[in-house]
Amino acid sequence: MRIVIGEGSCGIAAGASKVHERLSLALKDTDINIGIAGCIGMCFLEPIIDIYDGKLLLKRLVRVSPDSAEEIAEALKNNDLSALDKLEISESDSVFLKKQTRIALRRCGLIDPESIDAYTSDGGYTALKKVLTEMSPEDVIEEIKISGLAGRGGAGFPTWFKWNAARRSQGEEKYLICNADEGDPGAFMDRAVIESDPHTLIEGMLIGAYAIGAQNAYVYVRAEYPLAIVRLQKAINEATEKGYLGKNILGTDFSCFLKIKAGAGAFVCGEETALIESLEGKRGMPRLKPPFPAEKGYENKPSNINNVETFANVSWIIENGGKAFSAMGTENSKGTKVFALTGKIKRGGLVEIPMGLTLREVIYDIGGGIRDDKEFKAVQLGGPSGGCIPKELLDTVIDYKALSATGAIMGSGGMVVMDEGTCMVNMARFFLDFTTKESCGKCVHCRIGTKRMFEILTRITEGNGKDGDIELLEELCDGIRSGALCGLGQTAPNPVLTTIKYFRNEYEAHINEKRCPAGECAALRTYVIDKDKCKGCTLCAKKCPVNAISGTVKEAHIIDTDKCIKCGQCKDVCRFGAVEVR
Repeated sequence: MRIVIGEGSCGIAAGASKVHERLSLALKDTDINIGIAGCIGMCFLEPIIDIYDGKLLLKRLVRVSPDSAEEIAEALKNNDLSALDKLEISESDSVFLKKQTRIALRRCGLIDPESIDAYTSDGGYTALKKVLTEMSPEDVIEEIKISGLAGRGGAGFPTWFKWNAARRSQGEEKYLICNADEGDPGAFMDRAVIESDPHTLIEGMLIGAYAIGAQNAYVYVRAEYPLAIVRLQKAINEATEKGYLGKNILGTDFSCFLKIKAGAGAFVCGEETALIESLEGKRGMPRLKPPFPAEKGYENKPSNINNVETFANVSWIIENGGKAFSAMGTENSKGTKVFALTGKIKRGGLVEIPMGLTLREVIYDIGGGIRDDKEFKAVQLGGPSGGCIPKELLDTVIDYKALSATGAIMGSGGMVVMDEGTCMVNMARFFLDFTTKESCGKCVHCRIGTKRMFEILTRITEGNGKDGDIELLEELCDGIRSGALCGLGQTAPNPVLTTIKYFRNEYEAHINEKRCPAGECAALRTYVIDKDKCKGCTLCAKKCPVNAISGTVKEAHIIDTDKCIKCGQCKDVCRFGAVEVR
């Protein structure tokens, strides 16, 4: 019998390392092996412990606390797993994984990310062996073409086309680069893959390097991912020792060397030419295209850039064939897609689904619906470059074409769910605040335009909106989209455009009525006490920091709106639901 503790960043943050420490002490005199895995995707249930007999999963324990360690150890010593039933995952939560189709995440949470032997014993590096001994570079590119694999970093550009362009470019020295600079708020797909299954990334990159003719490869990963960097470096060292990396790989003529570049965390470095600038030691700012990286990329040499998820699919495609991958998904979008499901959702975490499912299926069937059973309002797709999709479009199919038609984009895979308490004007403001701060400043439209939009949105949420603000925002959006230098600047207006398109009534309420329908904008809140619900307990009056509440014991109280500073303490302490926000 062996136990495996999920120790991705989410598990560690929830206390998995402490659980591991306590369990190790409790089981030190036994032959029960304790191992680790990365994130299996059920971040809402961490820390997670899996109990195995060989490869057979006997029990999955969730939300395990350090104080449960002795109890778990005792049950294992007595071989009485029924004693752990109260910690076992529920049938409803198990649905989270059962409704997914996992390719990029197929080993995440199941194998030890710090052991190359765990990877190879699960079939790892067999695709690389097949490529180097049975396939030409052209054969590899053709298989990727058949698969229909498109870049998972956001643009959805055909992977085979980029590989082919880099292969055909003149020059003996070429570079393969992995973009792991995951900057979207709420997105953590790339981090989880590197932390949980780093060799899948390495193998996919080696196949890509072979296809384009590159002997040098880089993984550009943000420095805020320390665990991912540590595990990836360990994987590189092990792969080099075992002959999967370096000179004359597996005894063939193919050589490839892989290095890590830790980026400083600039959002703009997610754009491939800005990433190249940063990789060269310069300030991360986009280059004019053409020439494209396939012609002149890193050090002005032919280069190819794909993101982590794209590479994570490659070895599976080689092993199972391009047709098997293209059999999943829709006509325009093949295979699966990984999403980071976050926000006001019951079951948040990593989700990998075949293209073609609807937003409703992901949010309700996999995610379990809205937290506290509130009403769904919108879902933000594509991060700061994406858009907000409203309730009436909940049955939109998840593929590149269908999502683009709504005004949103697939993006790298951030899926932020919002409920009835979310102000859509303030949500647009949040994303514009992010893009304004992250703008590299190279082009005027992005540098100045996003700043002006943020100022207008701030004014509106503070109750100072005026006639013409909506039209001015739309005009600025058009200017930025048409004039910004890079894709990040061109898509920055999307959150504003989609919220105006689908939630214009909220903008109008803020501007014309000086009212926030969601009650989220503090400057526009009005706190009142329902006299029929108020019991006169006086607790709200005692807690009010500015003495804005008056009334006698056992009689309905009143809030002086002129004195009220809208801190919300009265609403928080009221046990009868008498304090309302209007």
